[in-house]
Amino acid sequence: MNQTLWTKDFIIIFIANFFVALTFYVLMTTLTLYAVEQFHASQSMAGLASSIFIIGALFSRLFAGKYIEVIGRKKMIYWGLLLFLLTILLYFPVHQLDVLLVVRFIHGVSFGIAANAMSTAVMDMVPLERRGEGTSYYASSATTATAIGPFIGLYITEHTVFSMIFVLCTIFSVISIIFTLFMKVPEATLTEQQLQALKKGFSLQNSLEKKAIPISIIMFLMGIAYSGIVTFLHSYATEFNLTEAAGLFFIVYAVFLLLSRPMTGRLLDVKGDNMVIYPALLLFSLSLLLLHLAHHSFTVLLAGAFTALGFGTFISSAQAIAVKVSPKHRIGLATSTFFICLDGGMGIGPILTGMLIPLVGFRGMYLTLSVFVVLSIILYYFVHGKHVASKQKARVF
Repeated sequence: MNQTLWTKDFIIIFIANFFVALTFYVLMTTLTLYAVEQFHASQSMAGLASSIFIIGALFSRLFAGKYIEVIGRKKMIYWGLLLFLLTILLYFPVHQLDVLLVVRFIHGVSFGIAANAMSTAVMDMVPLERRGEGTSYYASSATTATAIGPFIGLYITEHTVFSMIFVLCTIFSVISIIFTLFMKVPEATLTEQQLQALKKGFSLQNSLEKKAIPISIIMFLMGIAYSGIVTFLHSYATEFNLTEAAGLFFIVYAVFLLLSRPMTGRLLDVKGDNMVIYPALLLFSLSLLLLHLAHHSFTVLLAGAFTALGFGTFISSAQAIAVKVSPKHRIGLATSTFFICLDGGMGIGPILTGMLIPLVGFRGMYLTLSVFVVLSIILYYFVHGKHVASKQKARVF
């Protein structure tokens, strides 16, 4: 059996995903400012202009996961990326805020389709025995974009006109399409019975993979906790005079994630799920506790490192677990189920954490989230951890 990980097709989809993710992060970090300056939007409406993208992605994942194996992975990737490109072109003529919201929603839909199809395809490109390692490497393409994208977006907004962001994102999108033209996409082999089951009318029951739901629920909870960092880190840093450290937070996050993912992915394959998940959740809780305690830049940057080793490790490991526990012909549904929960947590998180801040302040919010993650470890034990432990014990005896 071929155990090679870095094949031509894996490298191509890695690069394509990087440019898609780069477009996502460039726009996510600048659209709020664009809405305020261009359309005099309120902060809440400007925030919606940014976050409605995630709502669109969540909406499309409900359908993409179900029909990806029916329509075909290759077609879904190409049509998703083409719609992704066409939607970027629609940003140029927009002159009204409500039109911008529609464009952002459609852009999110296209992102959900393309990202879901590429994630499903890459799971079949990776050798089964190296799935944790392969998932970690593939996720690193998006991780790199988390550091580069915001930097590019903020640099352009400070040094040139905003339309240059749309020009650059158009170029990124074209590059991703060109690369995928040279990629061989593995398709699922379905029996007639399996095909007919996937063609059934839409319902949550046949649009989600039930075996992926337990670990995806934990991902939903971690998405809520992580949203407290993504959404409010800058405001928190401004209040406590830690803005310089906050600006470097995601660079530290990306560096530590890129350095650690090959090791943690391999550890997942060799030592099992619990050996990675329990430490990851503990480190994520510790990172939130450090933000609660931070009075110096070093503490904030240390929190960034622990967030990478905690949340960053968990997200790639949990995705590998969701796919591993699901039937092979339902990998698309498993991937969709996982990202629906991630997007759902990231979408509802800012609302919940935003309600906490007036009551307990920023520091109290991060302390609450730290405890929240610790409690989630207990839930993980019951929905997945104890089953893994019992299987390992059975193999020993």
